[in-house]
Amino acid sequence: MKNKRSIGVVLFPGFELLDVFGPLEMYGLAPDHFEIQLVSEKGGEVASAQGPRSVADVAFCDAPSFDILLVPGGIGTRAEVLNDVFLQWVVGQSKTCEYVTSVCTGSALLAKAGILDGVSATTNKKAFDWAASQSERVHWVKEARWVEDGRFFTSSGVSAGIDMTLALIQKMLGPDMANSIATLAEYEWQNDASRDPFARIYGLV
Repeated sequence: MKNKRSIGVVLFPGFELLDVFGPLEMYGLAPDHFEIQLVSEKGGEVASAQGPRSVADVAFCDAPSFDILLVPGGIGTRAEVLNDVFLQWVVGQSKTCEYVTSVCTGSALLAKAGILDGVSATTNKKAFDWAASQSERVHWVKEARWVEDGRFFTSSGVSAGIDMTLALIQKMLGPDMANSIATLAEYEWQNDASRDPFARIYGLV
């Protein structure tokens, strides 16, 4: 196995900032184990849902195959579910990835692309019904901070992506590494995937 796993993070107009940079902070605190690239359809600057722009390192046409794919959510997912170029690129990447991950409504994009057919997954609880409407072939989990199903990791909304990422790091590198990263970030890791108060807040359970 390679010393470092490559992580490809997909950006699109209207992506949620913390969906991307929360998980990347966790991966970035283990630089000996992970290398990160931001990817977008055309490369260059991409505006987030909150306004600030990020610069994609590479465009779809020049992107390598990644070990870990991260698909964020955000209001921009409403447009990307109709973007065949985006969906087909994600399908191609997912075929060879060791792990396919999403934060928030990023799971709606994976579902629309058919990548989560037969897979248990979750999403942002406020947008649960919309995300679930993208595919009836997904086993949508209403109450979960994140869901692990084989090589697929999907999280609830926004901050849940950090907890999911630490869980994946734990799976790959062990609990000591995951806990060390959380401590370095001064982050109180919610490591119980079933604890999801937001499902009740939004009337899902």
